[in-house]
Amino acid sequence: MRKQQKGFSLIELLIVVAIILIIAAIAIPNLLRSKMAANEASAVGSLRTINTSSVAFSITYGNFPPALSDLGPSTSPTSTAADLIDSALVTGTKSGYVFAYKSSSTYQQYSITAGPVSQGVTGQRYFFTDQSGVIRVNLTTTASSTDNPLS
Repeated sequence: MRKQQKGFSLIELLIVVAIILIIAAIAIPNLLRSKMAANEASAVGSLRTINTSSVAFSITYGNFPPALSDLGPSTSPTSTAADLIDSALVTGTKSGYVFAYKSSSTYQQYSITAGPVSQGVTGQRYFFTDQSGVIRVNLTTTASSTDNPLS
């Protein structure tokens, strides 16, 4: 006489694995879209931080910073390390976006562009801002002062 075996059959296990794979196939694209949206929101927040910090720098030192690194951390703030932004943002790369800061030779104007490290993976949109404080957006290429404002 055979003993009654306890456990799952191979078919039952395959059905469970198939259900898990279907759920994963539905959830992963939404997760990636959420991650890109979070990276874009972080980039916009970082641009606002840089704008605010640049105005504070201008009020303190009489002109806008020559480089993004001049806004960086310091134990004793100076015009070359004003301690207005965090060390992650000073590197020019944060949350899947690359930030490029440019200033005029007289340091009375500046512009910042932000683009995804990998288009379609870390973000979709490109951003631009300058001393006006208006953040502009472009969906396909590096944003500029002629693009539409972020709504």
